[in-house]
Amino acid sequence: MSNESAPQPALEKLADSLQQTVNGIFQAGGVPGKKARNFLNGVWLGHALHPLLTDVPVGAWTTAAALDLLSGADDKSDLAAGADAAVGLGILGAVGAAVAGITDWSDTYGEERSIGLTHMLLNVGSLGAYSLSFLLRKNGQRKLGVALSLAAYGTTAFSSYLGGELVFRIGSMVNHTAFHEKPGEWTELMDEADLPENTLHKADANGAPVLVVKQGNEVYALHDICSHAGGPLNEGQLEGDTVVCPWHGSRFCLKDGKVIDGPATFDAPTYEVRREAGKIEVRHVSSH
Repeated sequence: MSNESAPQPALEKLADSLQQTVNGIFQAGGVPGKKARNFLNGVWLGHALHPLLTDVPVGAWTTAAALDLLSGADDKSDLAAGADAAVGLGILGAVGAAVAGITDWSDTYGEERSIGLTHMLLNVGSLGAYSLSFLLRKNGQRKLGVALSLAAYGTTAFSSYLGGELVFRIGSMVNHTAFHEKPGEWTELMDEADLPENTLHKADANGAPVLVVKQGNEVYALHDICSHAGGPLNEGQLEGDTVVCPWHGSRFCLKDGKVIDGPATFDAPTYEVRREAGKIEVRHVSSH
């Protein structure tokens, strides 16, 4: 029996290479690289930036397709000029969406990574086709440019479908704590004597996993599930008054659950803490 592993599929090799390159670029950037990554993930926005940016190329190219069809054979009409401008706007928007998208994708694996890679390659193909279409339109070959952009629009539509698969079926970049039950009433969690200082401790609050940390006279409690991909925060690293997820390095503030570093974009749910007769009790603090 051979000890050699099966050859890695070409797309898997490509995915490995791309992820290593993207992550290497951000890591080489040091603190500015981390800030750039946080910006592209959408930490400042409170949810992923990529879906917001995709509205620009999809909307612009939909407008271009409609204006191209309405203008017919009249290459000199205002409709034709509007279509050409919409193609150009879509190209600019697609570049921004691509940069944010590949940043999110660099932290994926498994089926999410495979579908995301296909989604990305289709988008790159569409961007290339639209760029060529724009050049053809500006160089007197508008009919060929229109035909090319209409074909690219079909590719964009299918790629958008795959984007929906990533979000709605697989849960890419959604809030993985959104549908977890959390106790809204005071719930006994554990004996305070059983909680060592400066350790990440997991406890159960009527079925809800809670991360508990004691620092000095303060006890902090967060939902133990990382909002980015569901990682167990209690298995991560305690760094000062923050916890770092063991899966992708998202960093949350223990005091208020705020995201400090992505790829997470949703804050960690927090719990109020009180001490009663040597017991630690918690209740969920709703943000709405």
